[in-house]
Amino acid sequence: MRMSCPMVSAFLAAFLLVCLTAFPAPGHITSDQPVYRASDGKTITFRQMLEDLKGTDVVVIGESHDSPEHHQLQLAVINAYRQAETPIAVGMEMFTTDSQRQLDRWTSGTLDQSSFIRLYYRNWQMPWPLYSEILLYARKHRIPLIGLNIDPKIPKKVARRGFAALSEKELKKIPKGVTCNVDPDYMAFIRQVYSSHNKSDKSFTHFCEAQRLWNSFMASEIVDYLSKNDGKTMVVLTGAGHALKSGIPAELERVSDVSCKVILPEFPELAPEDEADGADYILLEQ
Repeated sequence: MRMSCPMVSAFLAAFLLVCLTAFPAPGHITSDQPVYRASDGKTITFRQMLEDLKGTDVVVIGESHDSPEHHQLQLAVINAYRQAETPIAVGMEMFTTDSQRQLDRWTSGTLDQSSFIRLYYRNWQMPWPLYSEILLYARKHRIPLIGLNIDPKIPKKVARRGFAALSEKELKKIPKGVTCNVDPDYMAFIRQVYSSHNKSDKSFTHFCEAQRLWNSFMASEIVDYLSKNDGKTMVVLTGAGHALKSGIPAELERVSDVSCKVILPEFPELAPEDEADGADYILLEQ
């Protein structure tokens, strides 16, 4: 699928020059928070990063799922876009595509919180308070939440037994163009990111297939949404392994013309040079 970049409205010429003056709120990130910009190696401010992102179709923000600070970064970016009156949707690894109807009910205000929390725990195992501020903010401001994840049973089966083990019924759940083919470069990327994984040849190949399928599926869902919602920007919330440029962004580039930028927090478990290679911006500790 090929698609053109959404048209950028004229009011974005002054993108975020005013909206950030109210920080801290929500997200607790200040406008002068230091950010490393990989393109030129300079340290810029959070405000400058957001100005850089004008007209970008997809902004992928990586996370450690259990880090409140990472979710505050995500919320700060979402809040800045909303204050700039930029039409956005929030794509989430945390929900499967099968949950979309309930997600739509949540953001429209027709699904009560207790029912939504039950939906959340059917999809995701991290404690609700880690994501509650983002999810409540989306509901309050009617920001669409888009479930990006595949049925988790499918990549789990691929990781154990390989893509060839999928049944015809399981294959029907995978859109055309989604791939799990792995080459030496992709295996090297997975080996680097998931260094603790058991690297026996067959199991590691299956693990690589599962990761490729996962990234490819989520990229397909992002492109599908944007193709039907011209003018929208999608902010994608996902684990750091999926967010790195060789993950979801590489799959987006493979199947579409959407523009994509990656924001990462600093990760102690990633070498600085690896993180810089995998992201456009890295939020630095103050």
